[in-house]
Amino acid sequence: QVQLVESGGGLVQAGGSLRLSCSASGNILRLNFMGWHRQAPGKQRELVAAVSSGGTTTYADSVKGRFTISRDNSKNTVFLQMNSLKPEDTAVYYCSLNQAGTGAFWGQGAQVTVSS
Repeated sequence: QVQLVESGGGLVQAGGSLRLSCSASGNILRLNFMGWHRQAPGKQRELVAAVSSGGTTTYADSVKGRFTISRDNSKNTVFLQMNSLKPEDTAVYYCSLNQAGTGAFWGQGAQVTVSS
């Protein structure tokens, strides 16, 4: 089993910044992907960004150039730096960890609210 604990959500004005953190513990394999998804009210959960244990990153088109994902493998922690936030970024943000053989694990979610 893997446990994920998120922190850093909150309320910010449009144009502002927030940083999300997610720490993983438990049966973590050396090769894995950690990422952030989000779900807005009435919408499906969508991938925001992901990073492999080797450092390869991927981003949703809607956040490219504004969000940066990074990780600290020594601490099994992933970060999401969100700049130039827009009201449409408002959602619950979920941390995830995927690894072969054990499947996907999810955090409890962190609310991000961007006011106009």
